[in-house]
Amino acid sequence: MIDEQKVTSEKAVLIGIISQYQDEIQSKEYLDELQFLTETAGGVPVKRFVQKLEKPHPKTFLGTGKLEEVKAYIESHDIGTAIFDDELSPAQMRNIEKVLDCKILDRTNLILDIFAQRAQTSSAKTQVELAQCEYLLPRLTRLWTHLDKQKGGIGMRGPGETEIETDRRIVRDKINILKKKLTTIDKQMAIQRKNRGKMVRVALVGYTNVGKSTLMNAISKSDVFAENKLFATLDTTVRKVVVKNIPFLLSDTVGFIRKLPTQLVESFKSTLDEVREADLLLHVVDISHPNFEDHIASVNTILDEIDSADKPTIMVFNKIDSYTHKRIDEDDLIAEKTKEHYTLEDWEKTWMKKLEVISVFISALSKENLDTLKEITYEEVRKIHIERFPYNNFLYDEYTEE
Repeated sequence: MIDEQKVTSEKAVLIGIISQYQDEIQSKEYLDELQFLTETAGGVPVKRFVQKLEKPHPKTFLGTGKLEEVKAYIESHDIGTAIFDDELSPAQMRNIEKVLDCKILDRTNLILDIFAQRAQTSSAKTQVELAQCEYLLPRLTRLWTHLDKQKGGIGMRGPGETEIETDRRIVRDKINILKKKLTTIDKQMAIQRKNRGKMVRVALVGYTNVGKSTLMNAISKSDVFAENKLFATLDTTVRKVVVKNIPFLLSDTVGFIRKLPTQLVESFKSTLDEVREADLLLHVVDISHPNFEDHIASVNTILDEIDSADKPTIMVFNKIDSYTHKRIDEDDLIAEKTKEHYTLEDWEKTWMKKLEVISVFISALSKENLDTLKEITYEEVRKIHIERFPYNNFLYDEYTEE
């Protein structure tokens, strides 16, 4: 339950639906994630509203009665923001705003806002700004709803449309400028990747907040920013790593999320190119999260969208020291065991070890079983390295014999 105590930060209500596309369990999971997104953005969720609908209402997302219930709560509790778990159409946003008379955000808008907060480099800022402009363009009319309250008559015909068209032209021009800027940035980043030579490239991928940056620090002994918040890392960080006798490049990429806005997938093309051009993927999974299987599926879907699903992959099940949920086969781990009693041998008996790809169980924070991950990564990088530089085979044989 969300604590409804009085708060001084921006208070918000969260709104979702149970539909033919997502059942009650999934709806709760999505709203849990929306709550985390809201908190990451600096808001304070105080209540959830959920309605069972076959599909979202085309005009107001929720039914009329439910929307009135939300309105009554917002007015009586001085709520300034209503956040919807799905992307709203421009028409839905206008209609809802007229009823609730408060700030209306949808999941996409919220994620874009977090990205805007997190962007540090010129590249990330440009990518986020482009995504925001593309999201804003079809929704510009909502900025001029105050004109709807004015009566028609002499001198009142057309100014609203004129204002809107002017704004649309400004935003379109801005989008063109940002796209040209991103093209230049993409070329620069492509040159940087080319200048790295033919070294094997390993990319960390995974759902947001699964511990990729912490793992990056542990493997590369660097100091990449890591925080227990969604999208702590937006800019791709690349470090040279040497395991035994083989150097390779390790990149930490932006975390994925369910219902990732299409605008971000497109605008973050240069960031995702690090994944596209990688020789090996380390798919990091937060095994302590109750919905980690869904996270795996979401990441695989996005990898498929960027033509990277068939790359050699190592599944890295992270946070084994934080495991608190009974999500594995009853025959695998005894119910009476607590997380303190789960051993690596226990994890090795689960279905996760039986996947078609290589799986390893670690804790990036406590560095538990990290040496095994390094060894497995070394062997996979070595295979790729030998294929790329076959004349160096004897060096590896000599090293192994020693």
